[in-house]
Amino acid sequence: MELQHFLLNLIIVYASARLLGEAADRLGQPALLGELLAGVLIGGSLLGWAEATEPLRLLGDIGVMLLLFEIGLESDLQSFLRIGKTASLVATIGVAAPFALGYLLGLALHLSHLQSVFIGATLTATSIAVSARTLTELGRLKTAEGQIILGAAVIDDILGLIVLSVVISLATSGAVSWLEAGWTAGVAVALLAAAMLIGTRYAHRLSRLLSLMKARGGLIVAAVIFALTLGYLAGLLHIAPLLGAFAAGLVLARTEHQAHIGEAIKPVADVFVPIFFVLVGMAVDLRRLHPMETENWPALLLAGGLLAVAVAGKLASGLGVAGVKADRWLVGIGMLPRGEVGLIFAGTGLSQRIIGEGEYGAILLVVAFTTFLAPILLKWRCRHAGP
Repeated sequence: MELQHFLLNLIIVYASARLLGEAADRLGQPALLGELLAGVLIGGSLLGWAEATEPLRLLGDIGVMLLLFEIGLESDLQSFLRIGKTASLVATIGVAAPFALGYLLGLALHLSHLQSVFIGATLTATSIAVSARTLTELGRLKTAEGQIILGAAVIDDILGLIVLSVVISLATSGAVSWLEAGWTAGVAVALLAAAMLIGTRYAHRLSRLLSLMKARGGLIVAAVIFALTLGYLAGLLHIAPLLGAFAAGLVLARTEHQAHIGEAIKPVADVFVPIFFVLVGMAVDLRRLHPMETENWPALLLAGGLLAVAVAGKLASGLGVAGVKADRWLVGIGMLPRGEVGLIFAGTGLSQRIIGEGEYGAILLVVAFTTFLAPILLKWRCRHAGP
């Protein structure tokens, strides 16, 4: 019976993602937008046809790891290193501006000091998956803007994890553990640095090792094992597994098998990735948007303020584009979506009792709106920015 329930949920998720993804594509919008809308439609606040069960969440997590592995595999490591300073500046502004604005907004709305700090911390995150998927569909991932957004989003995640660890330490012990924060930062940077080092110096040895795979599917299975292993190790070190998968892609991008692995991973990713985005859509509770329900007013007021702050703070990150010929507005828009990272932050805050249900609902609304808004604005800006 459990298997049948799981299969029914999976069928509904796949069918809705495919239908609405196709509809979005025919309307000239990224398929990602259709998948998000599919989640809203079949979720509990509308039709209630499917539920976000734990097995589906695990499949979705695998999907986002494969997406980041694919993105890393298609990244030009030299370009990635070349825009490193610009991406770091964009990321720093993209963390500092939303954090400061969110903190001040929280205080203005009479939230506690700790809650205001957490609200600001939540707004620092950027979803690599949403922007990377959209830019890939628009054919802009390998442009200067695409590489800056990708690099800045990775750095954003590292900085976001540091901020989150600091806030949780503050909430649980009343004191900040700078040692833990420094460890998180050091491990994340070391993982990416090691990936770049291996990719540049030992790619030929990896190529020889992969050439030993002669059986059908051997090469792609070995590549996926490598991506999942680095994701697993990243999780053990208390950093996001998707960063480990991205690092695996960077390593294999320098091997002679890059093109073969890239082509083979696409259909695998196509099976898993839509699950993740449908689940993000399912997390949206439309009942919290009902303005006639008086209990929704505080959350809607907070959500409205947070949305304005979230958009302004990330658009400001485009000011960090310097020394590189790139569209600042496109970079700022690419930093907008909070996606899965925002959901992790919100869930952590609720479980640690830093925020209540009202603040949690407001954060979810901001995550949903920025996730929906980013693909639309990216499409619009790409059309106006030219090739």
